[in-house]
Formats: sequence, C-alpha cells, structure tokens
Amino acid sequence: MKVARRTFLHLTAAAAALPAVSRVATAQSYPSRPVRLVVGFAAGSTTDILARLMGQWLSERLGQQFIIENRPGAGTNIATEAVVRAPADGYTLLLVTAINAINTTFYEKLNFSFIRDIAPVASIIVVPNVMLVHPSVPAKTVPEFIAYAKANPGKINIASGPIGGPTHVTAELFKMMTGTDMLLVSYRGVAPAATDLLGGQVQVMFNSVPASIEYIKAGTLRALAVASATRSETLPGISTMGEFLPGFEASQWYGVGAPKNTPPQIIDKLNKEINAGLANPKFKAQLASLGGTVLPGSAADFGKLIADETEKWGNVIRALNIKAD
Repeated sequence: MKVARRTFLHLTAAAAALPAVSRVATAQSYPSRPVRLVVGFAAGSTTDILARLMGQWLSERLGQQFIIENRPGAGTNIATEAVVRAPADGYTLLLVTAINAINTTFYEKLNFSFIRDIAPVASIIVVPNVMLVHPSVPAKTVPEFIAYAKANPGKINIASGPIGGPTHVTAELFKMMTGTDMLLVSYRGVAPAATDLLGGQVQVMFNSVPASIEYIKAGTLRALAVASATRSETLPGISTMGEFLPGFEASQWYGVGAPKNTPPQIIDKLNKEINAGLANPKFKAQLASLGGTVLPGSAADFGKLIADETEKWGNVIRALNIKAD
C-alpha cells in the first residue's frame, strides 16, 4: 500500500504541475504562427505607420510575421472589440491609443470594458499635442493668450477634430482649467480643422507635433506651448503647458494590448522585445521620425498610464457632460 500511495502522490504532484509547465512551454514556443496586430485606423495613418514599424521589429525578433489588420470605425471601438473577442493566446493584439482611454467614458454603452477586457502589454511612444494660434492672434505666450481670451469672451474660435477625440477633449480641458469662454468648432477630421486654422477662420487649436511641425517652422502657425509633461525633443525651445498651468498634460500615447487572460509569460515576452526595440538606436530613430518620444516600461507601468488617463479624461467628459452622438 505504501508503494501505491507513493505512486499516487507522485502522479498527483505531476498532474498539478502540468498547467504551469504547459504555460512555460507555450511561452517558449511563442509565436509558432503569424500574429495579428489590429489597428483602429485606416492604412497610412500615424497609428498605422507606428503599428507597421513595431510589427516589422517583432517579426524580425521573434521569427514570425506580425500582420497589421486595419479595422477603422466607431472611434477605434470596432478594432478593440475584435481583440476583446479573440482567443487569449497572444496571436491577436491591439495597437492601443489614448482614444481607448477617452472612449471608456465618452461612450455610455459599449459591449466591452477596455480596462477590464484588454491586458496591457507595453507602451511604445508618447506624441505631444501643441497649442497653435493663427498669426493674427496677438498673444505670444500662454498667459497672454488666456488674458486675450478673457478680454474677448465668446469671440475666439477654438477648433478640434471629432467630438470625443483627443484634440476635442484637450480643448475642453484648456477651457475648463483657464475659465475662458471660447466657441468650440468641431470638424469631421483634424486635417480640415488645421486647414481652417491656417486660413484664419478659427484662431486656436491643439494638434499633434508631427502634424504641426512644418507649419511652425514656416511661421504660418505660432506654437505657444506643448502639452506634454516635458519639453518636446522636436520643439525644444517651446515651453510646456504645465509651466503655466500646473497639471495640464494632453499627449497622444501608443502601446500594445492583448485580450484579458493572455498568459503572463507571453505578455512578458512581448514586453521584453518591445522594450528592446525602444532601446535600439536605429528603431528609436524611426519612432522619433513620427514626432514621438519612446516610452519604455513594464506591462504594469502601461496599465497605470491607461488607468490614470482613463480617470483624467473621464473627469473632463463627466464634468462637461460630453456625450457621443
């Protein structure tokens, strides 16, 4: 009976260890087939270009093709839900953007919870927004602009892309923190908003640095401040909004997510390879060409960024009662 009992205990212990051994083996062999990286924007967008750069890096590092799948629409919600519903095996990933954090509150009824259903894998880059004014605006600094806006209540038009997008909520945050009365003019896209700013039909706008840099250099638009926590490497001579409005930060950030319950060993493997890319001089230079600053860190670090941004924009959206159409 002792032999039988000993054999039974060994078998029980072995059976209990099988799931852990299986997970480790899965992570070691991952990926054994192509991986989909789903993007919520059309081909050719900044997000798409970033995804393709990251996909190429991961393909070279991991020996399997990372296929970019564009699923635009519904403010990235179509792409996000596709990943939420995918098997949690590491073979379907999401190119996460700041819009995902905004959408959590902006859309009252979603078929998923971004915070609950998408596991953070790794952050990639942060791209600052910049406050731009038409040259006809006399203000040369943020304090001067605030004084100018308060002296002309309701007479200044501030442009933005679609309601609920990053440029819109950034404009609303500025109005809320400064107590200025400006008319918000929202457009179907950021590009037509920028066109009207260039033409002087609107006077001020927040837009990403990459989309604005050539206008700033040419002097056709004036940059008052970048909305990142630190000064932009692309525009080192431009102040941050936080230097005038402590706590003001509104950047567009990007990373990679996976369906919840994706094995942690796979998430760790992807995080390690993504961070290796962010430390690689050649790959880092490619990302810098998009106007971004690399944002290395653990999956937990990325999770904290997502949680903090979701709370921040949720407070703005609720305070102003902004709703999706």
